[in-house]
Amino acid sequence: MAVGVGVHLLMVFLSVAPPNAVSKQHGKAVEAWVFPEFEQNWKLFAPNPLQQNIAVQVRAEVRMKDGGLITTGWTDLSAQDGAAIHGNLAPSHAQQNELRRGWDFLTATHTDDNRPVGMRGALSEDYLRRIVVLRLYRTDPTSRDGVIQRVQVRSRTTNVQPPSWSDEQVPDKPYYRELPWWTVRADEAAGGVR
Repeated sequence: MAVGVGVHLLMVFLSVAPPNAVSKQHGKAVEAWVFPEFEQNWKLFAPNPLQQNIAVQVRAEVRMKDGGLITTGWTDLSAQDGAAIHGNLAPSHAQQNELRRGWDFLTATHTDDNRPVGMRGALSEDYLRRIVVLRLYRTDPTSRDGVIQRVQVRSRTTNVQPPSWSDEQVPDKPYYRELPWWTVRADEAAGGVR
């Protein structure tokens, strides 16, 4: 167990350390170990921290038992996460960060017109798709009664309004970023991620 912990700490260290001979030679192995579950970042200490609330929402096309196809309404997964941790003195890391980090990973590996950049772009789509399919099967009655065929994810971004004493002006209308529909693979749709 100590060896496993040591390897994990070494891999995380190499992923955040400045470029060096070891991380250059074994960069692919380090990335495969760290991303996306153990990625580290420094946004908390950024000179200009995030000033937006980003909600991740999903809808699905579900094949029902009678053969009909139903499109669900938008489900706000971020609101579900917020409700799950509200009042919880010790929320799990997954409750707090799984969806948010999945969305951050996707936006960091896609262009503004939602095209994946490199192999990590495809990996980020797979990761986020699995998260939303799993959540739909857990919480959406329509999805539980049928088989999810496709999912569509969007974000709703709203600016945090500046304090009353500030002269700063920010738009107060939400901005939506809507991704294309993703086909859910058979092993996921049939409950492989449940």
